[in-house]
Amino acid sequence: MFRVIRQIWSNFKEYIVLVILLIASLVTISFNHKPEVKKIRAAAFGSFAVVSSVLSETFGIASIRSENAELRKMNAELMLQVSRLRQFAIENEELRSLVGLKDTASLPLIPAAIVSRSLIRTQGTVTLNAGNSDGVKPGMPVISGHGLLGIVYSTSENFSIVRTLQNTDLKLTVKNERSRVDAVMKWNGEDLIMVDVPKTYDVEPGDRIITSDLSSVVAVPLPVGVVIGFEKIETGIFNEVKVRPFADFLRAENVFVVGIVESIQKKDLELNFYNR
Repeated sequence: MFRVIRQIWSNFKEYIVLVILLIASLVTISFNHKPEVKKIRAAAFGSFAVVSSVLSETFGIASIRSENAELRKMNAELMLQVSRLRQFAIENEELRSLVGLKDTASLPLIPAAIVSRSLIRTQGTVTLNAGNSDGVKPGMPVISGHGLLGIVYSTSENFSIVRTLQNTDLKLTVKNERSRVDAVMKWNGEDLIMVDVPKTYDVEPGDRIITSDLSSVVAVPLPVGVVIGFEKIETGIFNEVKVRPFADFLRAENVFVVGIVESIQKKDLELNFYNR
């Protein structure tokens, strides 16, 4: 025991003496009531309070940022979960079996931030600070906390470019959540529209639009937007349905890449079948 104490003293005696002197100084200052000492004591305690406040604010900001990132992820996961639950309810009403349906909430979410965005009206794109090293691949959907933002178009090691829904080159198969009507949706430079929708189809303003399970791009139900009106075509049997997207393309900053890509095997099979 004494050997251990002697060894500690030998190795740390300077520090031990310094701590003892500091404690002795603090005790002396605390019990000394001379005006000069009181001023020194007030200045010392004031300086300690300032340093303590700065450290507290610094660690508090870091903690808040961490909590905000976690809350954003929870919000995105809840959005996916609610979308999946809505599908379960609708499919259950139609007496369809739920066995084997994949739970969307279990899909991996890769956090990313938008670092730049295009200002071209017809070719909306954003650049994310996540790429191949983070597991991002072309074809993966990108979501905000409100709904689908776009599809990853190309990637580098640390960045990726996303075609947003406001890009004329991006076309998606979507579904009316209420009536189960499928249609192709695209950006016409001014509005997000569902094209070639027969006038006899059951589509009404206020209907929620989701990605369709028939889609070769996004085969899971992700919220897209809500029907706001029609572009009636005087001749023919089709209408164009206007959709207001849930995602805010101008204000979105923090997003998630959903870790799924279209099945290459499914795509090749369909191409071979239709090109026979």
